[in-house]
Amino acid sequence: MPAFYLTLLAVLLAGLGARDQATVAGLAARQGQRPAVLIVAVLSAALTALAAAWAAHVMLSLLPPPARAIFAAIALGLAGAESLVLSAPRRPREPTNSLGALALVLVAHQAIDAARFVVFGLGIGLGAPWPAGAAGALGGGVLVTLAWARPDLLALPAARWIRKASGLLLMLAALMLFLTKTGLV
Repeated sequence: MPAFYLTLLAVLLAGLGARDQATVAGLAARQGQRPAVLIVAVLSAALTALAAAWAAHVMLSLLPPPARAIFAAIALGLAGAESLVLSAPRRPREPTNSLGALALVLVAHQAIDAARFVVFGLGIGLGAPWPAGAAGALGGGVLVTLAWARPDLLALPAARWIRKASGLLLMLAALMLFLTKTGLV
């Protein structure tokens, strides 16, 4: 259960203000809170989290135990870098009513975002990819639901600062994990 709770907390922090949230919030602000948008967003969050868990499961069987923590540190570092470097777009300029297009955009955003890197990294580092995947699916669902229900919150400057701060925390955690596992600290 520690893998579930740690991953859930990390996903909630890493995913706040992400591109998928900005997309859902932009559509909810322009088109209203259509339930179909929420369903597509939650399903894509679950699908991508489970894909990250599956990838962690595969890597877990390939990596020897000493390399798992270092690989997890690399994944957490990538999550932190993604949070610091890639910012969410302001609002979609020409939103579409197509749920298929929305699903493709969300899956593309979520496939390489910080929250899925966290699921992947913690799934490997803690040796529990499926609980990490379940936590990632739950956390991703909570994040897109928040964006759908309160699209105005993501427009606040505090959302961008929280995203940058969580990216910095992820990079620091990755650095500390790497240094302790390599014996440098």
